[in-house]
Order: sequence, then structure tokens, then C-alpha cells
Amino acid sequence: MNDEKRFRLTPQLVLGLVLILLGLVFVLDNLGLIYRGDYLRYWPALVILFGLIKLAQSDGAAGRVGGVILIALGGLLLLRSLDLVYFNFWDFFWPVLFIAAGISMMMRAWTRYRRQDGNLDSDNYVHGLAIMGGFERTNNSQDFRGGELTAIMGGCKLDLRQAAMRGNEAVIDVLAWWGGIEIRVPETWSVTLKGLPIMGGFADSTLPPKSDTGKRLIIKGIAVMGGAEVKN
Repeated sequence: MNDEKRFRLTPQLVLGLVLILLGLVFVLDNLGLIYRGDYLRYWPALVILFGLIKLAQSDGAAGRVGGVILIALGGLLLLRSLDLVYFNFWDFFWPVLFIAAGISMMMRAWTRYRRQDGNLDSDNYVHGLAIMGGFERTNNSQDFRGGELTAIMGGCKLDLRQAAMRGNEAVIDVLAWWGGIEIRVPETWSVTLKGLPIMGGFADSTLPPKSDTGKRLIIKGIAVMGGAEVKN
């Protein structure tokens, strides 16, 4: 069980840094100080970076395979962007996507066979990343404190119905970018939404707690052409 909140290089942190750097590149280009094309050609490095994060943070084999696939894909795209190799991206996109989906399904089936508790974890903080894919996770921590969920053209499902809080509040930061996030909470928890929807939405579909236990889950973050929903 993880009782300490340590610094983590999370997808949302990386994405925020990338947006800042991207904005600076455009500003400097508009000022005539640099040529943005010299820097934007390195965009596949972002795919590699997300792959490394997914590889480092995944607990299951399926997640690690997804990380390796992202690293390999980003590496090929970077070589192509630097004119070191040439291939038509769309000639390989769909075949590689099918292969990745097949490998992911096989690895998930193998993981379920090896671990009868499936995707159950008991960490006090949850961290999940789904890019063009999805995951389902159950958390039964008895000192749940929050975490971070990111879905980019993918989906996340987190089941907290077996979890409990020692404190009165837990905070989950979400980023749903063309993706969806679903969180299930115990009926004794109340939910507060503080997210920013941009052509997307946040929804609280939970039932009001029958008694005031003082336990509250706060959902923060951004939903861009995507959504986050909390249920019981």
C-alpha cells in the first residue's frame, strides 16, 4: 500500500508543459525569432514520451505492451519526420492498430488468468492513462486519497465502491480529451464537480447519500470534446 504522495511525471503534467512550449514556439515564430517548422518536426517525441510514461506506470502486461507500441510508433514517426526513413503513415496505421488491439486483448486475457483479482489495486492514489484504448480498474484502498485519470481518444473506468476514506475528502484530477471517464463511488460518498467542460461535459449521476458521512469526492480537471461521469 502506498501511503506517501510522491512526485510523479503524470500525463497531464507533460501535456501542460507541451502546450506551454507549443505556445512559446508560435509566439517566437510570430516575432520572427525562430522558424516553427524547425521545432514542430519533433512532435513524434511526444508520442515516445507518453509511451515511456505508460510503460513506467502500468501495473499490467497489457499496459506495458501499449507503452512499447507507443514508443515504437513514435520512434518510426520521428525518423520519418527527420527524413531518415520514408513510408506512408496511412498504409501502416490500420494494420498496426489491429495488431495492437489483438496483442492488448491477449495480454489482458493472460493477466486475468494469472491474477484472479483482475485489475484490483489498493493504492491510496490512483493513476491511469488511456490513449486510443481503455482500461477498467477497481480500487479497494481503505485510505483512498485521490489521483489522476487521463483519457485521450480512449476510456477509463474506475470502480471505488470497495474503497473508503479516512479523511473527509479525496480529489481526482481528470483529463478527457476526445475520451470518456467513468467513476463509480460508494453510496455513502457525496460528489462535487469542479471540472471545466469545453465542448464536453461532467455529470454527477450518483444518488444522494442517505446519511451525512462527511465523505466527499471532488472531481477536477478538463473535458475537451469528451466527458466524465460519476455513478454509484
